[in-house]
This record gives sequence, C-alpha cells and structure tokens, in this order.
Amino acid sequence: MAMGTRDNHTHQTPIIQVRGLSNRFGSHSVHEDLDLNLYPGEILGVVGGSGTGKSVLLRSIVGLNTPTAGHITVFGQDLTELSAPERSLYEQRFGVLFQGGALFTSLNLEQNIALPLIEHAGLKRAEAEELARMKLALTGLQPEAARKYPAELSGGMVKRAALARALALDPEILFLDEPTAGLDPIGAAAFDELIVTLRNALGLTVFLVTHDLDTLYTTCDRVAVLSRRKVLVADTLDNVSRTDDSWIQDYFHGPRGRAAIDAHNRLTEQEPG
Repeated sequence: MAMGTRDNHTHQTPIIQVRGLSNRFGSHSVHEDLDLNLYPGEILGVVGGSGTGKSVLLRSIVGLNTPTAGHITVFGQDLTELSAPERSLYEQRFGVLFQGGALFTSLNLEQNIALPLIEHAGLKRAEAEELARMKLALTGLQPEAARKYPAELSGGMVKRAALARALALDPEILFLDEPTAGLDPIGAAAFDELIVTLRNALGLTVFLVTHDLDTLYTTCDRVAVLSRRKVLVADTLDNVSRTDDSWIQDYFHGPRGRAAIDAHNRLTEQEPG
C-alpha cells in the first residue's frame, strides 16, 4: 500500500463530499443516492464492474456532468452555487488525466502543457513553456520530448505528458481516469510508482478510477467499490477484500487478484525496515 496511508479519518474533514448523488440518463439510472468522501492527502481508488459509473462519478465531481440529484462539495463549497468566474477558480485547483490522454494532436508537448498556464495563469508564452518543460521533467520525460507531438509518443509517454498537463496549474486534487489502461506491465508499474512519488512530494489528494488490481495494491490508501448504483464499501484494501459480496470476492480473490496480492506481498517483504 502507498506510503502515507491514512486509515483513520475520524478527525479529518473531507476535501470532497458526495451526498445523495443520482445520475440518470433517460430511463437508465447509473447512480442513486450515492455517498462518498475523499480525504486530504489520500489516494482513493474507485473500482466497480462495467457500467457502474466510475467515470461518470469522476466527471460529476469535476463538473463535466450535471447530476440529476444530490450535492457535491469540494473544499467545503458546492460548486453549483458559484458564478462561472468563481467556479473557474475552484476548478483550477483540480488536475484531470483522462483515459485517452486528451492531448491536442496539433500541439507539441511543451505547447500542450503551456496552454493552461497561458489561458488560466496569465503567463507569457516563454514563461509558460519554461514551466511546461519543468512539469515534463517532473513526470520523468526527457528534455527532447518537449518538442515531440502526441503521435510520435509511446503509450507510456502520452500518459506522462497528460499527467504533466494535469499538474500544470499546481492542483491540490488530481483526478486520474484509468491511468494505466493500455500500458504494458512494466510501464504500468512505473506509472503507479510515479503517482505515489508525486503524491508524497507535492502533497496531492488523488481520486483514481481503475480496474487494475496492481495499481490498487501499489498506490491506494482506500478503495471505494461501486455496485448497485451506490458505493457499496469504501475502506482499506484489507477490509474491502473481506466484504461479503460476490463481485468483490471474485474481483479480489480470483486468479488475477491472487497474483496481485502475491506480487504486493513480495514487494513488501523486500522493503527495508
């Protein structure tokens, strides 16, 4: 499990509170009366079967989807009650990495990352591009990558570049939607390690949608399981994996789950102290 684990939140105020959330699309209900907390400094993994609305929940929190009912407060503020300029200031405290990277294909990496610095922080282009190169270095990309275009990159490099852009405005909360999807096991493991390193170094709070068991065991302090249109359980991995639910038992204790646990245990045994 990630360093800096916070198992006891009794005395913490959530940085994000979701209460009574419902998301319906026509006659189809994705969420009904969903509750969830995200606490400062933690990495929360969100998992669930296909169609449980993991990405819809993320998009609802960051304001890209308008819920049918319920309330979402971020930093103690219901963002729907704010004017557009006020809301924009709050949203600049988020960093979002979408599943496909969502980089502008006509811009090189330096320009992709400089864009929010120019548009939202009001920096001049030269200053923004200098900061962009720093963000790329922070995510482990070499200096020559700055002038490359997304089409010239490997899948792992695209993920790191998209992460650099998500970090451009020094966010307090980082939202990651399937960050290791499409990566080979070595690239995925390196990306998992990077997430934990950045959380610890920058003091980030991380909301992480994933289906990757290795990612859960490597990075997450808590896991929230979406099932039956709600959060079925949100707790430490050990407690979640013991929950009496057929999907959870199949997910955590099936062949891939056992392999992830074995790999995690081997790494834990190798850690000093």
